[in-house]
Amino acid sequence: MTRPGLVIFDCDGVLVDTERLTVGVEARVLTELGWPHTSEEVVARWMWRSSAAQLADLEDRLGAASTRTFDERTTAELLETFERELTAVEGIVVLLDHLEAAGVPTCVASSGTHERMRRTLGITGLYDRFAGRIYSATEVEHGKPAPDLFLHAAGRMGAEPSACVVVEDSVYGVRAGVAAGMTVYGFAGGLTPADELASAGAVTFQAMADLVDVLPGS
Repeated sequence: MTRPGLVIFDCDGVLVDTERLTVGVEARVLTELGWPHTSEEVVARWMWRSSAAQLADLEDRLGAASTRTFDERTTAELLETFERELTAVEGIVVLLDHLEAAGVPTCVASSGTHERMRRTLGITGLYDRFAGRIYSATEVEHGKPAPDLFLHAAGRMGAEPSACVVVEDSVYGVRAGVAAGMTVYGFAGGLTPADELASAGAVTFQAMADLVDVLPGS
């Protein structure tokens, strides 16, 4: 591909390896609250949707009080778990170094809140690399799979959508990037199988190091 004008990274599962930790905690708490879930079911139902969308679903099923309990318990437990166990996704630092050396602009666009990203990116030492270039679905009317967030990020960064590359690990994220008119690379080393990412419109890859040979292009 030609040299991208901007590379937009999702956060959870692309920059920081939060998702494997998150789904285990959420499945256990949901089960204890009376709605049994496995980690796989949490992935299928809510992973990569916004927190607000997940909590709205829970309130419909469990009621307001149990939803507040879920939110409070998972937030507290994940904070502790992240502090102990969270790491950057393997190979992402090498890829970021490569893009920086090539002068390719980067930013983050995530369904997560700014507070969450400050914490997770901070724990893994990545926050300072993106400070001032971090965009959340809380800033737009419609989250992924709508294109709003990626278009917002591109606009703030002064990049044409057609010149942007998105690095995602979810079907919703891939669909959002495609709808925004961007080239999307789907990271299949996480929780979403490569065939699902490809069906949504992504060029799939298995390891972050693979993109070093692809980006920024010639």
